[in-house]
Amino acid sequence: MKKGKGKIILIIIVVVVAIAAFGSAGNGNSQDGEAQPEAQQTTQENEAEGQAPEPDVPADYVSALNQAQTYSDSMHMSKQGIYDQLISEYGGQFEPEAAQYAVDNVEADWNANALAKAREYQETMSMSSEAIRDQLTSEYGEKFTQEEADYAIANL
Repeated sequence: MKKGKGKIILIIIVVVVAIAAFGSAGNGNSQDGEAQPEAQQTTQENEAEGQAPEPDVPADYVSALNQAQTYSDSMHMSKQGIYDQLISEYGGQFEPEAAQYAVDNVEADWNANALAKAREYQETMSMSSEAIRDQLTSEYGEKFTQEEADYAIANL
């Protein structure tokens, strides 16, 4: 074997071993090689994120809640809109019970979300107040409650 080919093969072997080592380091195994229970992993993840651990909450429920929080914080979605997105086959694909847990436990100000969404419509689409109200409450739109839409329109 030529000297150049031997070095290449050695480099490939080292890379493969390194990938295998790093891949197994992030698979949820503890240092002693035993798999951690799912609930323990969730608790450790919550503690790492600064959240209080929730005893006996299934991992899917925690994932749905985290996703719901993101939808509320970044997209200013309504409670019903978040629920529908979580259970959608094109969205989170969560079971209805996990989605319900998420919307019941997400930290959200639905009035503030409706107002933020109303401002987006006003600024980007130059919609009238009534058109915004309709869009906020539409079953094909944002799915806010009438009260949340009223708050948003009154505070535009």
